Amino acid sequence: MIKILFFGALRERLQCTSLTFEAKELHSVGAVLQQLKTHSTDFQQAFSDNNLLCAVNQQLCDSTMPVKAGDEVAFFPPVTGG
Repeated sequence: MIKILFFGALRERLQCTSLTFEAKELHSVGAVLQQLKTHSTDFQQAFSDNNLLCAVNQQLCDSTMPVKAGDEVAFFPPVTGG
């Protein structure tokens, strides 16, 4: 299983904090993104935003990052501060 976490405004938009997916068909963050887009129209719209950040096991990455069973994949909007 791969645990998917959502943070910030993304979590509020989706009204969901986490999901789990079987890992056997998902070999990269990009594949996870594609799977998320099939979850619902809201997910499809949310994950069409190219500005979303992602991390695998708390390490920032891009969509080419490999994933495997037991990994935690997090998605969150860009953060600004002052």
